[in-house]
Amino acid sequence: MSTLTASSPSSLRQDVTVIGLVGLAHGVSHFSQLLLAPLFPWLKDAFGVGYAELGLLLTIFFVVSCAVQAVSGFVVDRYGPRPVLLAGLALLGLAALGFAASTSYWMLAAFSVLAGIGNGVFHPVDYTLLNRRIAKARLGHAYSMHGISGSLGWSLAPALLVPLTLAFSWRVALLAAALLAFAVLAILWLQRAQLDVGAPAATPTAEPARTVTAVPESPFEFLRIPAVWMCFGFFFFYAAALSVVQSFAAESARHLHDVPLQWAGICLTVYMVCSAGGMVLGGFLAADPARCERIVGAGFGIAAGIALLVGFGHVAAFAVPLLFGAMGFAAGIAGPSRDLIVKRATPENASGRVYGIVYSGLDIGQAAAPLLFGALMDAHQYRGIWLGLAITQGVLIVSAFNVRRARRTALVPA
Repeated sequence: MSTLTASSPSSLRQDVTVIGLVGLAHGVSHFSQLLLAPLFPWLKDAFGVGYAELGLLLTIFFVVSCAVQAVSGFVVDRYGPRPVLLAGLALLGLAALGFAASTSYWMLAAFSVLAGIGNGVFHPVDYTLLNRRIAKARLGHAYSMHGISGSLGWSLAPALLVPLTLAFSWRVALLAAALLAFAVLAILWLQRAQLDVGAPAATPTAEPARTVTAVPESPFEFLRIPAVWMCFGFFFFYAAALSVVQSFAAESARHLHDVPLQWAGICLTVYMVCSAGGMVLGGFLAADPARCERIVGAGFGIAAGIALLVGFGHVAAFAVPLLFGAMGFAAGIAGPSRDLIVKRATPENASGRVYGIVYSGLDIGQAAAPLLFGALMDAHQYRGIWLGLAITQGVLIVSAFNVRRARRTALVPA
């Protein structure tokens, strides 16, 4: 398949195929991030540990993923995204098999390292493929579908793992997760020609001026761009907020509002499904990159208000899953604009490096948050969970506008 050029823009069919394959892989990545969290009640008893120790497994996973993500961006820029993507999927499948076979807490920790290595490649790979393969006119929608696939991967994890655990055991559930990862690996291997980016592609002539117009002379020159580090900080707080929702929000809400256990179990799935719906709308709103920061501010402002309501309001038990859905929808609207904020700070043909560094903020945030909020859970500070979530979402709003300010200060054309 020929590489995309300015005179030969991608066809709709090719774009849809690439978006679908990237989305499928991205969904497995997010699914694998929640292999353990939905199983905490069973793992807690099986291994005789507390929430803080279980939170440490997530910290290990994301610390390793952070280091790998920063390095893999350079590897992707040097060797291309396809081999890195296939290797990442294989490692996630092997890690899930290892979790299923674990007989001690330290085995879980060791396979958390392996899973972190596999997870660390996806954002540099995914955004390099999308930025290099997808026509500019459809890039906002590509980001939207990329975010939707991640949210659906997160929502699938508890929806698949918890019922299998209840019906069989947590080991059977993790074995099924491994089979899913290997099935997706097989699909991408069969469609591997679609993932070949070839030589760096020129952008269509009608594309507006990019935020950064020249390739840095040094592979590390992009590290001098202030907006890149502002994006890094934004993603740190984004990940911290997401980690709270994924790991502790439903359980803390159950204690605060006497939510039945089965209702609490679906809160995360509701959040993620509604987040995916919000991303559909967010993909259309992100068609104008100039309003990305305002969209992010509105989405997370609404989400923070809902978090305060759940944490400190008088909420009926049946309304809690609905509020999770509303919060997820509001946060989802901001997703595509979030990704475009990064793209506008990315030098040409340095997608792997920039996304590797910027999205390592995700891993650091998801590594740090479980330690703090897990300790709050063990201390029964359930309102503190929601207060911390609302504060973190508020910081996201400020961070998004700081990125724009950094671009303007650098006098880089938007």
